[in-house]
Formats: sequence, C-alpha cells, structure tokens
Amino acid sequence: MTLAIFDLDNTLIGGDSDSLWGEFLVEKNVVDGEFYGSENQRFYEEYKAGTLDIFEFLRFSLKPIADNAIDDLLDLRSIFIQEKIQKILLPKANELLESHRKRGDTLLIITATNRFVTAPIAEMLGVEHLLATEPEMVNGQYTGNIEGTPCFQEGKVVRLQEWLKGCDENLEGSYFYSDSHNDLPLLKQVTTPVAVDADDILTEFAKENGWQRLSLR
Repeated sequence: MTLAIFDLDNTLIGGDSDSLWGEFLVEKNVVDGEFYGSENQRFYEEYKAGTLDIFEFLRFSLKPIADNAIDDLLDLRSIFIQEKIQKILLPKANELLESHRKRGDTLLIITATNRFVTAPIAEMLGVEHLLATEPEMVNGQYTGNIEGTPCFQEGKVVRLQEWLKGCDENLEGSYFYSDSHNDLPLLKQVTTPVAVDADDILTEFAKENGWQRLSLR
C-alpha cells in the first residue's frame, strides 16, 4: 500500500489548531489574556518565519494542560472543536483524503501540534494514524513536558522513521501534502511532495523543483 501523509494545520484544515487553541483559552479566561495572547501570536509569527524554538514554545503551550484537571480539559476541548475547528474544515480536503482511501492508500497525519489538540481533529477527518508532538502524562495528569522527539521540522522525519519501523509501510511511492516550509525536511523524503496553499518560501521551492502545487481552499 502507498503511504499518503498529510500535514494538518493550514493544509487539511483552514487554520492553525495550535494558535486557535491558544486564542480559545484566552477567550474562555483559562489563561491570562494579555500575556498569553501576545505570546501566542509571537510564537505563531516565529513559526511562519521558520525561527520558532520548539522547546520554548512547548513549555508555553503545554502549561495550560498541565495546570488544569483532565476532566475540565476534555470539556474545554469539546467546545473548542465545535467553536473553532468545525468552521475551518475544508470540503476539498475531505475529497483529497477520500481519493487516497479509494486507492487503498494508508493515510497518516503528521503535525507539530500536540496530540491533545489534534487527536479529535484526526478522528473527525477519518484518519486513523496520527503522529503529533506527545505531551507527557503521569497518573492521569499532564505534566507540561513532552515524550520523545517534537514532531517539528527534522523531528517529523525522525518520528516518521520511528513509526515506519513498527509497521509494514515504507516511503516507496509516498505522498506528503504540506503548506509550510518548516516541512521541507520531510517533503524532500517522499516520492511525491505536494505544496498545499503554501507559504511563499515553500511555493518558490516547489516551483524551482517542479513539485505539484494545489489549493484546498
């Protein structure tokens, strides 16, 4: 079977779930609005610029789930999905996923955003396999730390290679769909890299290398 890999934020959905989760926490007064809002925006701008310190960001972004009880977090996440994610689902993304399903391909989402935020989104999209940054949990409570390698930039390659060792899949004939130049390390590993509604850096790289480009918007 062929492996079809998809970035999530700004690729399969029309927004960034990590940034939206931060905005949501501000709106619900779960975090200090002024500080958290400004830092959330700073990190998002650094991500787009390719200068994000992923470990600094994760210390920031995982603190709210460490500071709140799991039952409260699950309730918040349900509301978040309804209020923030439902409206940025993309019909063309569903069509793309379905086209790969019909071919018998194995679908995999790979995202820097943590699993707590992204697991229900992957489920909504009907994608069984998810590689995401893994927040550490001890005795039923998030700690604010992570497990393993952050699923970001070269870390996506590391995490994918680890995943491949545990299954029958390989990268022969593989696809990877992404919007971000942060994903160039993995885009260069697959048979068919596809730039989806891509940022300026990735768009230029795709043009220079003859990669396929498409829009799901």
